Amino acid sequence: MDFLYFLESIRTPFLDKFFSLITRLGEETIFLVFAIAMFWCVSKRYGYYVMTVGFAGTVLNQFLKLVFHIPRPWVKDPGFTVVESAIPEATGYSFPSGHTQSAVTVFGTSARMVKNNLLRIVLIVMVLLIGLSRMYLGVHTPADVIVSLVIGAVLTLAFYPFFKDDEGQYKRILWLIIGMLIMVIAYMLYTVVYPFPADMDIANILHGQESGAKLLGAVAAILVVYILDNKYIHFETKAPFWVQIIKCVGGFAILLAIKSGLKAPLNSVMPEMIGNAVRYFLLVIFAGAVWPLTFKHLAKLGKTS
Repeated sequence: MDFLYFLESIRTPFLDKFFSLITRLGEETIFLVFAIAMFWCVSKRYGYYVMTVGFAGTVLNQFLKLVFHIPRPWVKDPGFTVVESAIPEATGYSFPSGHTQSAVTVFGTSARMVKNNLLRIVLIVMVLLIGLSRMYLGVHTPADVIVSLVIGAVLTLAFYPFFKDDEGQYKRILWLIIGMLIMVIAYMLYTVVYPFPADMDIANILHGQESGAKLLGAVAAILVVYILDNKYIHFETKAPFWVQIIKCVGGFAILLAIKSGLKAPLNSVMPEMIGNAVRYFLLVIFAGAVWPLTFKHLAKLGKTS
């Protein structure tokens, strides 16, 4: 806590706003938008790389939170103050840091893929800044951040060989996704079957189950999408710039409608956990196998114009 108290002592209104802005780059929404945009517009291989690192990291992150169930710094030490604006996003247990994990997924995988050393340094600095922001705002300890950095770095480096070469790539990535699906199923069984201590906050256990259900639906859908695209769809990512804009604006608008519009209807006819799994399965199926069916027609419009 000594380092957190030091950061608390140097807080200013400007730094509060600066680090509040920086920390938003580690939110789940940024990861999802980035991964899908890469998948649609830049490189399917890179999109799968970002998604597999991100989802595997999230499973490990949620698992460790439930195993260690370490409270947030201001809960552990009532004398410590936190930047109030950061509290709404600081849900669940403290260890390890989910925002830092997400930052490594977005900026760490990018640093591994790019060839420009200066850009690589900038991306790594962004990861470190997001980790620092979590401590400056008072929502994570150095241990929370460092462990997330290590997990993210290990996954980024360990998964990269699966996506590096074309030869044998299909089977390598297929087995990687299958392995991830098995890992998510194991995590879900853990959250449902394991006899957690009676003093654990039930809200955190339910949050872990909710995250697991969403991950189960998403990873199962990624497996379906990967097989469908390689065997039948074969969509192209290249297109004129204005077509790429249409792909992203139109696609994300429909995804947002699906995400928000299906929640209540699904939860009214099935348990919420299953509803979350189904909703995220449909989201990823649309993003990976339905919306890309329009890309060929959009690309033709780009050529005629």
